[in-house]
Amino acid sequence: MIAGEKGATQLTLDAPGPARILVADPIAEDGIARLRDAGRVDVATGLPAEELIARIAEYDALVVRSETKVTADLLAAAPRLRVVGRAGVGVDNIDLDAATRHGVLVLNAPAGNTIAAAEHAIAMLLALARNVPAADASMHAGRWERARFMGTELREKTLGLLGLGKIGFEVARIASQGLQMRVIAHDPLVTPERAEQAGAELVGLDDLLARAEVLSVHVPLNDTTRGIIGAEQLRALPQGARLINVARGGIIDEAALAAAIGDGHIAGAAVDVFEQEPPPTDHPLLQLPQVVVTPHLGASTREAQVSVAYDVADQIATVLAGGAARYAVNAPTILPEELALLRPYLQLAYTMGSMASQLAGEKLRRVRCTYAGELADLDTIMVTGEALRGLLSRFTETRINPINAKTVARTHGLDVEERRTTRSFEFANSMALEVMGSERLLLVGTQFEGEARITRINDYRVNMQPIGRYLIGTNQDRPGVIAAVSRVLADHDINIAGIELGRDAPRGRALMLVQVDEPVSAELVRAIREAGQLESLRAIVL
Repeated sequence: MIAGEKGATQLTLDAPGPARILVADPIAEDGIARLRDAGRVDVATGLPAEELIARIAEYDALVVRSETKVTADLLAAAPRLRVVGRAGVGVDNIDLDAATRHGVLVLNAPAGNTIAAAEHAIAMLLALARNVPAADASMHAGRWERARFMGTELREKTLGLLGLGKIGFEVARIASQGLQMRVIAHDPLVTPERAEQAGAELVGLDDLLARAEVLSVHVPLNDTTRGIIGAEQLRALPQGARLINVARGGIIDEAALAAAIGDGHIAGAAVDVFEQEPPPTDHPLLQLPQVVVTPHLGASTREAQVSVAYDVADQIATVLAGGAARYAVNAPTILPEELALLRPYLQLAYTMGSMASQLAGEKLRRVRCTYAGELADLDTIMVTGEALRGLLSRFTETRINPINAKTVARTHGLDVEERRTTRSFEFANSMALEVMGSERLLLVGTQFEGEARITRINDYRVNMQPIGRYLIGTNQDRPGVIAAVSRVLADHDINIAGIELGRDAPRGRALMLVQVDEPVSAELVRAIREAGQLESLRAIVL
């Protein structure tokens, strides 16, 4: 844990006497039984916030699901509290900053609903292919409409998966092995070997959309994935394709999907999650008979509820006994004096990771963090964790922190290496982040006069303040490149905030950093690249 209002805190308990545990939301009895092995358990569900705050001072551990809000006021009233366990995945109902500040470990149970969610995706797939809900409703209404509900077989059809994490992997395995479907998947963090284990072929996003007769999404909802399947992507799917979404509402543009079904390009969809839950009764997808809908049932199985309850209870028992949690959600132990030295590099590391995620190629295999100067003498697990958080956060909904960053990286097939060196990277205290995949990317950063700086991108020396919007490109060093780029930006009313160049030799290869004030679309990036005859060009936001 980070030292906070209670000083430097370990992932162990030093509270005297038997631990007291409050279960504030309903969980499976298996979980409660496991908690009783660790201390005295009180079950008091549905407490008003004021009553919970009044009682929380007595407890060492708190178990919640999504109903109870673990607020800053609640944590401030809990001097004994050492651990909060969320029986499930999401921790939006827990104030993580306040928990860390008060030295409270937060943990969850992200693996318990994997099978439930994967099986629900397969159930939705089968229901959609064979018109099960509509046929069932027709029969219950007293009709026999056999000819109306002609279905389609799934064997030898192509299932496209956007995302091949834990749930996507299981969907791929069931579809390829059990249903004999051809499975293709797009996931920039997954290796071909990992995909092969699930019976899937890794492809690019354009190829995925062009070939998928059924598209199922299994990515987290974030700024990168919100609306990632919109009108353009739906039009790129084959005529008569179908869609499945048991991931998160908002990944698929719901209005665009309804329009694509209405005009006949998309044959149907199965939707378990909505951007607004519950959706309004006049929601366009609810008006279409080609759409199968369920009320966010992906994790709603008895087995999943037992699994997450037992998992979170077992972790709490382990932590109360002095062990470490498998799925900790906030920060590790660090002494205050070390934190003071590391703190300026935490944001730098996250920014470098975010920058690498936007610049590096796909099929990432290895990440290497190298520390020089005073950093080499410190425990840099938090810094490496922040670099990994910046690198991976765009690709996974798992909350990444220095406790679980390396574990999350391993689940995505990434090797993580930390090195220390007495050799300086231009500045006495600096860190290098090297990412290896289909391309190699090296970033070097430091703190200079209290400000973060990127001092090297691959073989090019730069002096970049890593904040804002940038166009980063490579080209042959020749006259006219900057003028061509500037002209296209000016024609599109994009203001340039600054330009920096790096090169390996006169008339050799050059790196161009253009800081801009407004967003640059993918289409405009292509136009700029063509106008300047650039070898590469990417738009990033830091």
